Amino acid sequence: MIKIRLAITLATFIFWLILNWALDLQTLIVGVALSIIVSLLVGNLFNKDTRVFKKPLRYLWFLYYIPLFVWESFKANLDGAYRVIHPGLPMNPGIVRVKTVLRCDTALAILANTLTLKPGTMTVDIDKEAGLLYIHWIDVKSQELEPATELIVRRFEKILVRIFE
Repeated sequence: MIKIRLAITLATFIFWLILNWALDLQTLIVGVALSIIVSLLVGNLFNKDTRVFKKPLRYLWFLYYIPLFVWESFKANLDGAYRVIHPGLPMNPGIVRVKTVLRCDTALAILANTLTLKPGTMTVDIDKEAGLLYIHWIDVKSQELEPATELIVRRFEKILVRIFE
C-alpha cells in the first residue's frame, strides 16, 4: 500500500510541476503537501496488487490508450457538430446495456469516464457483479447486448484489459 501511495504522490507532484512550470520554494512546498494529501485521499481507489506497477508494457499500452481516446472523442465531436448543423437529422437516444470483462475497479472507472467524456455517450450505471454498464447513447444503433458492446465498449476494453487485468 505504501508503494502505491508513493507512486501516486510522485505522479501528482510531477503533474503539479508541469502545470505550474515554476521551481521556486513556495511552489515546491505546496506541491509536495498537495501531492501527499491527494495520495492519502485516493490511494485506496487504485489497484492493491503492486505487481501491476512492475510491468513496463502496461505503461506502453496506456500511452496507446490516450491517442485512441483523443481520436474517438474527435470523431464523436464531429458527429455532434454535424447534428447541431443539421437539426433535422434523426436521432435515436436511449439507454443500452453493454457487457464488460473488466473486474478491476480502476479499469471500470476509467472505462466509464472514457465513455462519459466522449460526446454522444454517458455512463449511467455500473453493475460490477453482472459485468454490465448502462450507457446513454445519443444515437442507438442496436438495443442488443453484443452489437452495442462491440460498437461502444470493445475498442477501449481491449486495451484496458492489458493495462489493469
